Amino acid sequence: MFLPRLTILFLAFATMMSAEPPGCKIRITSKGLDMLKYETQKFVEEELENITVPDLKGKEGGLQYTIQDVKIQELNLTYADLRFQPDVGLLFDIQNSSISLTFQRHILYWFLHDVGAINASADGVNIHVALYMTRDDSGRLKISNMSCDAAVAKMRAKFSGTLGKVYEFLASFLTTGMRFILNQQVGHSVCVTCKFRQTVDKYVGIDYALLSDPVVTSSSLDMDFRGMFYVLENPNDTIVNYAAYPVVREYDRMVYLALSEYFFDSGMYAYYKAGVFSMQIANERMPKDLEMLLRTTYFGTIMMLNPALMEAPISLELEVSTAPRCVIKTSGATVAVTAVVTVMMLPAGQTPVQLSSMTMEAKLNAKVSMKGKKLAVHMDLRRFKIYSNQSALESLALIPLQGPLKTMLQISIVPIINNRTKKGVQIPLPEGMDFIEEVVEYHNGFIIIGANLHFTKGLREVIESNRQYMPSNSTLAP
Repeated sequence: MFLPRLTILFLAFATMMSAEPPGCKIRITSKGLDMLKYETQKFVEEELENITVPDLKGKEGGLQYTIQDVKIQELNLTYADLRFQPDVGLLFDIQNSSISLTFQRHILYWFLHDVGAINASADGVNIHVALYMTRDDSGRLKISNMSCDAAVAKMRAKFSGTLGKVYEFLASFLTTGMRFILNQQVGHSVCVTCKFRQTVDKYVGIDYALLSDPVVTSSSLDMDFRGMFYVLENPNDTIVNYAAYPVVREYDRMVYLALSEYFFDSGMYAYYKAGVFSMQIANERMPKDLEMLLRTTYFGTIMMLNPALMEAPISLELEVSTAPRCVIKTSGATVAVTAVVTVMMLPAGQTPVQLSSMTMEAKLNAKVSMKGKKLAVHMDLRRFKIYSNQSALESLALIPLQGPLKTMLQISIVPIINNRTKKGVQIPLPEGMDFIEEVVEYHNGFIIIGANLHFTKGLREVIESNRQYMPSNSTLAP
């Protein structure tokens, strides 16, 4: 039981590498594994003590026996280790440990009959489990194969008399039984998985499918995820990933998260396709000084169209014309936005009247941060310009609007964007575990967030809250 539960932690990290570059990459280092090792030792002891051993009946020459109600009373883990195995996955080792147990015996040896309870101990208990991790056809992580070896060096109990030699058989029984039970328990772990598609909000979701098998070295576990946003109403409408391959070279922190430009571009494309990037500014949302400036700028146009429109409300309609694009350099990240700005009069009870249409080009600085397990972005307006879609002469007439429109963007629109992006997107990290002490580094084409891990829940709660099951054709090695 303890092995599948431990496995959930890594499946939850990894349920989400191939010719397709990853949008998201995660590296778990030996330091991260060490933290889990210390957290899990007590947990493993509790799990082993609660293992249920089935009754054993059999016949060996003149011996007929029934062993039942086997209960582990105490477990002393002298050495327990969890480590990476290159090109395999994870190794879990218990060495030179001891177990105290009780059981009921019912033994018939030729004509001798013996019934009663026995207090016994097993020394030199060694358990070695290897978990082989691969990617399945749907992009989930699975345990493709596993091996489990268990051995007991010495069995001790206070036996005497004719049946003394009979009980030497119990040492081999316990060895065989433990190995059988552990294999059975490990077998459940092949059914553990976690969601590789998550809903972000009512507009978009994100795909964290693995692109290839995890890459395991002696010091790290690397996983390449698709890291692609998609529109909930049309999941197949996505963009091709031409971004740089994120490369993680560091090992100093427990975990590293790398995100390429594609991760952000696919997100902005999905929101663009969902129709989120459009806005009307009118009435109480229209700054009074901007309204006055617009009326002054388009006074002649209004008088030519219909003087009665002078008293009608004026509005600005902003609609992003193409999906915004993200550029990441060592100096930071920027987002380029192109939108059409339409100036409209809104006469009561009548069809809106268009006064002008202009193109707005803006560049925003994007600061990436991590809080807990949520990735957030804060935007600041860096550059801004507008020009007419009709003529160069009108573009000159729009120069007085540059400053007020830029101020409007900073005061009215950018805060709306930040209010949405500060909610963040969850990264593939189990519930109950958070990033702490984060450091963000910007590289050409991708960012890297190095962090340590923190349990916000007890280990048992973390494991149980991330447990899910699915069919699996994984194999179990004897």
